[in-house]
Amino acid sequence: MTDAISSPALTRRAVCAAGAALPLVAILTRRGDAAEFTYKLATGQDPTHPVNKRSQEAIDRIREATGGRLEIRLFPANQLGSDTDLLGQVRNGGVEFFNEAASILATLVPAAGIVNVGFAFTSEAQVWRAMDGALGTYIQSQIEKVGLLTASPIWANGFREITSSTKPIHTPADLQGFKIRVPAAPILTSLFTALGAGPTPINFNELYSALQTKLVEGQENPLPIIYTAKLFEVQQYCSLTNHVWDGYWILANRRAMLRLPQDMQEIVRREFTAAGKQERDDIAKLSQSLQEELTSKGLKFVDTDAASFRDKLKTTTFYKDWRAKFGDDAWRLLEDVVGPLT
Repeated sequence: MTDAISSPALTRRAVCAAGAALPLVAILTRRGDAAEFTYKLATGQDPTHPVNKRSQEAIDRIREATGGRLEIRLFPANQLGSDTDLLGQVRNGGVEFFNEAASILATLVPAAGIVNVGFAFTSEAQVWRAMDGALGTYIQSQIEKVGLLTASPIWANGFREITSSTKPIHTPADLQGFKIRVPAAPILTSLFTALGAGPTPINFNELYSALQTKLVEGQENPLPIIYTAKLFEVQQYCSLTNHVWDGYWILANRRAMLRLPQDMQEIVRREFTAAGKQERDDIAKLSQSLQEELTSKGLKFVDTDAASFRDKLKTTTFYKDWRAKFGDDAWRLLEDVVGPLT
């Protein structure tokens, strides 16, 4: 790939330049005859995020491959509602496609949250062995049971890190009483409760103001989100905890997808799968390069010992409780890749 976002030495200018080509409402460039199918794809990410760049590229290829018969319009940055609102919309057909984090999807499909088990994955290699293997197939089957379809294998959000405006987080002891924003994801609330913090679920579109007004002291997200959402403006420290991996599912309204002719369905899946693989590479590169960029913005990075956090969790019922909720079959698929957790 030759685009700026794939460069090892990524700068803010490069990220923003990539995003500048993507307006808040991505209008397809084709003009002429009206499309046979006009669909919407909603995302929660800033226009500069790789999710939106790669989604737009997929949309353009879908339009070309279908001869303009399928038009998909991209609506980034929660333009059509919060993540929880959009999850309802993709179920009822208000939007046809929605890019949803596994942590939020877990409120509807509990099995989706198994990727968010605290300190389970230790590397991206482990993640992709699980998600491109039996565990990913299992989760997709559970998504289909609630009437949704997946347009591709899971995309990357990345490992989540803790930021703070008040103090650096070095050890589990530093989290005692720490007011931290989490998404509306029960497993993340459970994780930080087990670690002694005070988690507060807040929708992403309200996160910046919650940090700015000190409603919460900190939050947790992958570095690309911390950067593109400019959270460094309202946070002082970033602790590299890698406490949870998260990914994005491209969800499709079942009726809308099946309304498409079979050849179009195959094109949609093919192009979103190809885009997802590119987005995974983007996130991996960003996670490596953004530490230097965020340091230049004043964010102070803190190294941590993941083992100390996992040891703390093992003194609680966290792993036992979530094994019971996910079930032995799903838990076995996870441990087949990451090793025993309980």
